[in-house]
Amino acid sequence: MSASLRDRVNAAARELSYAANAQAQAVARGHTSYIPLLLSDIADSYFGTLAAAVMRSVESRGFRLTIAVTERRIEREIELVREFRGQRVRAIVLAGSAYHDETATEPLVGELKLFEASGGTVVLVSRTNLPFDNIDLDNFDGSRRLAVALARLGYRSVHILAGEENLTATRDRVAGFTAGFADKGITVDEKDLSFSEFSWDGGYRAILLLEDDVLEKIDLVFAVNDEMALGAVAGLRGRGFRVPDDIAVAGFDDIRTLRNSQPSLTTVHVPVDEIGEEVANRIDNVAVRRDVIQATVVLRDSTPRRN
Repeated sequence: MSASLRDRVNAAARELSYAANAQAQAVARGHTSYIPLLLSDIADSYFGTLAAAVMRSVESRGFRLTIAVTERRIEREIELVREFRGQRVRAIVLAGSAYHDETATEPLVGELKLFEASGGTVVLVSRTNLPFDNIDLDNFDGSRRLAVALARLGYRSVHILAGEENLTATRDRVAGFTAGFADKGITVDEKDLSFSEFSWDGGYRAILLLEDDVLEKIDLVFAVNDEMALGAVAGLRGRGFRVPDDIAVAGFDDIRTLRNSQPSLTTVHVPVDEIGEEVANRIDNVAVRRDVIQATVVLRDSTPRRN
């Protein structure tokens, strides 16, 4: 239409307080412009930053993002997918670690396949155990490279705060760190692992539960995410240990709240802006794609050189 006609239509819409009927648009187009993002935990700084990155990217393409929290419950994911399928959304994005128990995901796979059959797009972030389009993080190799870097700094005895045992990210990050230390001739055993919630509270409680003789023998705590690492720092200080003089601490994700941490935390940087852009590319059917988003080791004050 001409510019003058468009201006007249927009002026009339403003005068009448017109709002588009999303349901009617869904009938005409076959879908709405809404993209639900299903997150494990919005209180986790990593997921909050990821949500912001995805929002910026998809809304720059003309879509609208909505956010739902799954609390890492497969039943909640199934419920939400079924609900959004009924709303005829354009795509569904699931972000968060995969569950190690594949049998528990079968109903979720069924719901997502029904959504795809209706013309919707499924995009997964770090959910490699599901048979759909996935954007993966190099959890194993990022942790492996972190371990190698810390071994080069002189660290020889570690306790790993491994998060929740049934999550794939937990297993991959633990396995990667263990492999990196093994490359330098350092063994990490099952006794060197503690499993707890994937949160600040989980890291804090895990430290409080460790025996004194365990803490006295180690020179490093590696937490599989930064929230747990920050909780570990607080727990160590509460038990009278100096960080990093007595025990060093490292994490994974490089969340934005680390800007205020003392000492600054060694971690593995995950480029969430790149993840957000890749999510939008998948929804927009852009041909160029990256199946794995590369992470980067960032050494900071919490892990000074020991040799």
